[in-house]
Amino acid sequence: MKKYLLLIITSLLLNGCVLFNTVSYEITMRTETSGSALVRIYDICTDASNEEEEMNDVNNVFDYAAKSSQFITDQESEGKKITNRKLFVEGSQLNGMLSFDFDDINKVEGIQFEDPYYYLTLNPEDSVVSTNGQLFEYDNYKRIVWDKSIRVLKFTMFSEDTDKPGLKKMSVYFNKEN
Repeated sequence: MKKYLLLIITSLLLNGCVLFNTVSYEITMRTETSGSALVRIYDICTDASNEEEEMNDVNNVFDYAAKSSQFITDQESEGKKITNRKLFVEGSQLNGMLSFDFDDINKVEGIQFEDPYYYLTLNPEDSVVSTNGQLFEYDNYKRIVWDKSIRVLKFTMFSEDTDKPGLKKMSVYFNKEN
């Protein structure tokens, strides 16, 4: 799953040293294969080891992901029509929100539809915090499965311990950049 999560997160945050604690998805199906998605990213941090890397991370988050038209174009090329995006601070955490429409569920983090089920296949080491689907764990993979009668597919994944030493909360840049 980290591969799939990284597709959207990488496009959201570009490459570099940007980390986050958890990411949650709420996918509302309008038809069997199209709908809208709301992605929330919690506690965005950097583990940059120098000022140049840190400023690259700040620019990637605050300029590219939050403001640029290039981000919109990049997402459209992946089948995601951005309808809203924002960064906000809660407590000491910088969080992000992204919503988009899609015509093909397969473009959303690798979720597949095979009537009568939606499913998402994950690596065995990926950590599912919660889901409204059924989670199956096998030796070589995990899989979340939703019956197609479920119109809102939800799941939350853990990514990094953002309280560990060496990480800097990107919330310190929020007021400077916005």
